[in-house]
Amino acid sequence: MSDQLTKRETDYAQWYNDLVLKADLAEHSDVRGCMVIKPHGYAIWEKMQGALDAMFKATGHVNAYFPLFIPKSYLAKEASHVEGFAKECAVVTHYRLKSDPVHGIIVDPEAKLEEELIVRPTSETIIWNTYRGWIKSYRDLPMLINQWANVVRWELRTRLFLRTAEFLWQEGHTAHATQQEAEEEARRMLDVYATFAEEWLAMPVIKGVKTPSERFAGAIDTYCIEALMQDGQSAPSGHLAFPRPEFRQGLRRAVHQQGQQAGIRVGQQLGREHPPDGRLDHDPQRRPWSGAPTEAGSGAGGHRAHRQERRTARRHRCLRETHA
Repeated sequence: MSDQLTKRETDYAQWYNDLVLKADLAEHSDVRGCMVIKPHGYAIWEKMQGALDAMFKATGHVNAYFPLFIPKSYLAKEASHVEGFAKECAVVTHYRLKSDPVHGIIVDPEAKLEEELIVRPTSETIIWNTYRGWIKSYRDLPMLINQWANVVRWELRTRLFLRTAEFLWQEGHTAHATQQEAEEEARRMLDVYATFAEEWLAMPVIKGVKTPSERFAGAIDTYCIEALMQDGQSAPSGHLAFPRPEFRQGLRRAVHQQGQQAGIRVGQQLGREHPPDGRLDHDPQRRPWSGAPTEAGSGAGGHRAHRQERRTARRHRCLRETHA
């Protein structure tokens, strides 16, 4: 019920948090900075993932999976790339615990790793290290690989879905014979992101290029789509970057790179853009259940009947605004 939520005009951030909790999408975890994605919240992600995955495959991408742990030496070789999130990295230093009569269990000091491992903040370094063995000649290009994964960035200030220490996303990493081909791929994928946001999420976005201060660390350029939230702020909804030629150790400079990322945060921008007070009004395409929108405070089974005309009108209005 709307009377159970903080009013948007009173405290927009608290209103959003109330909405996520009352709609039964997620809750805070005992692990500081992390969240539990509940069945309805995860079902929305599954629908988003399914739609995006089909769009990626239609452009020739294939899925793969790379390790969660990245040797520190890989990141050390890519200093400009790591600079943007070095302070957010989680580091594994030991590989074993042992019993202790005082504390119950402690880290075994004799089990220190020879090389520290970084819990994946992003996979560029380990993916491109792997590509060194895959790319033997121009006949192996282009290489269009996508990964669905979780990443960890130790955020100091967290918000459900929007900013948590661990979050779900996809990251695509492609290799091309020329910079022109890499740029064409980036523009193609930017259009894919924009189409997904506007036609599947009914969320109007603006396509553009990041300023130098906002570029992805180590990149020549960063393209992006951004959506305008109800509080007047813009929210990044997907980005694509061109690493510098020297950014990839061990590969010929003639191999040009392109990378793109989007994650579960995009889905929850819907909550910040679409709903009236008291209701998370998902379009039928992304709604994880049949029937009506989520009534805040009603729990998993309290969804009320809602007319199809209103759902259709909302989606069409968003699309008109996008193309206006």
